[in-house]
Amino acid sequence: MSIILNIETSTKNCSISIANKGEILAIKELNNGNYSHAEVLHPFIVDVLKEANLSSNNIDAVAVSKGPGSYTGLRIGVSAAKGLCFAFDKPLISIDTLTSLSYSISFNSGYIVPMLDARRMEVYSAVFNQNHENIREIKAEIIDENSFSEYLDANKVFFVGDGAQKCKEIITHKNAVYVDDKFPSAKEMAKLSYNKHKKNDIENVAYFEPFYLKDFVVIPQKKKKPIY
Repeated sequence: MSIILNIETSTKNCSISIANKGEILAIKELNNGNYSHAEVLHPFIVDVLKEANLSSNNIDAVAVSKGPGSYTGLRIGVSAAKGLCFAFDKPLISIDTLTSLSYSISFNSGYIVPMLDARRMEVYSAVFNQNHENIREIKAEIIDENSFSEYLDANKVFFVGDGAQKCKEIITHKNAVYVDDKFPSAKEMAKLSYNKHKKNDIENVAYFEPFYLKDFVVIPQKKKKPIY
């Protein structure tokens, strides 16, 4: 048995799954356009355990999406995962968010570029081959018409994730393929977390921090004009 609770909160998709040896037993997701993770995450955990007919004591490990992604979303997910690990004395497994997102599609030839929105024209991205092997490091980058040209000139490039949507009108190369409605999910985390669990590839619960990639920046709200 290898029962792992998977927690994915790096984007607006709040996703929780419970899996045995990488096979999903139950999953619960909500992507309503808002960051409602603080309200729904713990009820979702209760729901997936109940659906799988399991209790917290049956969990062998807790896996969490480590980023990059939303600062607030990651903080909520990691805090919940660490709390469960401390409470039930379970190991913590971290899963790279863009790697997990790359597994949301499959293809025979070309590249995949998972992208997460990082505000304005900036994205968090990486490049993977058809075997989901990372061939270019994760970056926070500003997109222009020449972005990913070396890959686009060589083969099809599949852009996936909420960051890809802002690129459609900028990257118009004939080899650019945009895959809609894909978000990081606890579904794709299941096999990745199981593989790490088998190798005892775990984190130090006390010191683990999300991979934010860049510093959190508070954007001041515009002052409302007084009403006379």
